[in-house]
Amino acid sequence: MRRMRSEVITVQTGSRPTVRDITAEAERFVSDQGDGLLHVFVPHATAGLAIIETGSGSDDDLLAALDDLLPTDDRWRHRHGSPGHGRDHVLPAFVPPYATVPVLAGRLALGTWQSICLVDTNGDNPTRKVRFSFLPA
Repeated sequence: MRRMRSEVITVQTGSRPTVRDITAEAERFVSDQGDGLLHVFVPHATAGLAIIETGSGSDDDLLAALDDLLPTDDRWRHRHGSPGHGRDHVLPAFVPPYATVPVLAGRLALGTWQSICLVDTNGDNPTRKVRFSFLPA
């Protein structure tokens, strides 16, 4: 019986809102694993994962849309951290902290323009952990 394999990586996101492509790290994790499912999880209350196109402005558009939807002002009841930090705690309701991707013959079955991205609007925490778990077929 094959068992689930799991690994945690550290990702530097910096002190500004960012969309960080972690597809290459995910590809390395599943290479030569055969068929199965990759589950990606961010164990943080203020970050999420999105599968989107990057490099053509979509990552900046996502951050702009999040700013429109979740502005960094004083409306938030959750008030510790930098001004507007309460919105960072609402982010995972809109950008979930997990994603699951099929893996076929040790390769991610993503669409042509899809990337797995860590979305981090919390400038107070510049280092994030991401857990990759592979469940073989």
